[in-house]
Amino acid sequence: MLRFLLRRLATMLLTAICLTFVVFYLTNLPPNLEKIAKSEAGSRILDAEVTSWLAKNGYGQPVFRRYGEWLGVVPGWRRDEAGLVTGRCIARGSNPAAAPRFCGVMQGNWGFSNVFKEPVSRIIATRLGLTGWLMLSVMLVMVPVSLITGILAGMREGSRLDRGLSTVSIATTATPEYVSGVLFITIFASSVTGLKWFKGTATSAMDDITLENFLLPVMTIALYGIGYIARMTRASMTEVMTAQYIRTARLKGVRFRDVVLRHALRNALIAPFTVVMLQFPWLLNGVVIVETLFNYKGFGWTLVQAAGNNDIELLLGCSVVAVVVVLISQLISDVGYAFLNPRIRIS
Repeated sequence: MLRFLLRRLATMLLTAICLTFVVFYLTNLPPNLEKIAKSEAGSRILDAEVTSWLAKNGYGQPVFRRYGEWLGVVPGWRRDEAGLVTGRCIARGSNPAAAPRFCGVMQGNWGFSNVFKEPVSRIIATRLGLTGWLMLSVMLVMVPVSLITGILAGMREGSRLDRGLSTVSIATTATPEYVSGVLFITIFASSVTGLKWFKGTATSAMDDITLENFLLPVMTIALYGIGYIARMTRASMTEVMTAQYIRTARLKGVRFRDVVLRHALRNALIAPFTVVMLQFPWLLNGVVIVETLFNYKGFGWTLVQAAGNNDIELLLGCSVVAVVVVLISQLISDVGYAFLNPRIRIS
């Protein structure tokens, strides 16, 4: 197990470096850097002035070196012009001699947002906390409902209950979030139907979560996931119920309920467990539409703002979080196999 974990961690580290470099390279293409220069120095500056500004602010170096500086494994750039020392690791008004040599992500310096005018680490911590509450609420609704639905449908393949639940699952999976969200707002939060039971915006939930301002975004996200996990659970349950050991238990006279709970359920949950773990990265990045639709300023909303306003440092910070969440969820999924089924050997 220890050797497996070490190999997985080494693979995760290599994958994270490759993915973050790809994002870093794409966000630091010349057109994007030109937009930054014009947004900071003035939109009417000449091309020569753009080049000069980029050189003075460390953007004129090779991309591999700048990636190393951002990561924190290469010393930050410094520039001494007429006795005025500036650099990546030198804050305004601070003593250049006391500034550290390394100031990247590994040192906790995620950069500064040129849109929100705050450190990227503070922005991500705040927005990620808001999205965390949304993800937790969605998982508490989505996982039990989808597992129960899939198990009930797969217990008796071809029955009316199976066909009915499968139809509902397919319908929810085929409905994207921007459609179900608009429908929920129109039906339950507008004057069209006259119901107005809930709020059509979740902005107030950032300060105080209530059923009125949080249920619609939670149900919008959970609806798609419920159908998807339920279908996977149903397929796994159907396969297990046709296995030889299940038939043997039935022939021995074991009650159907005991057959399901003691023999079929544990093996049937292996595939759904993987799907459930993959919902975490999907939720983290898939909330973009829902958070924008309901004006809930979480991680997805921040990602949209960073991309739309060419906020490179914030966009890079969001990419790091997304990569880490994906890799950790996959690691937990792999390790969880051994606990759900002892026959699976980690080699």
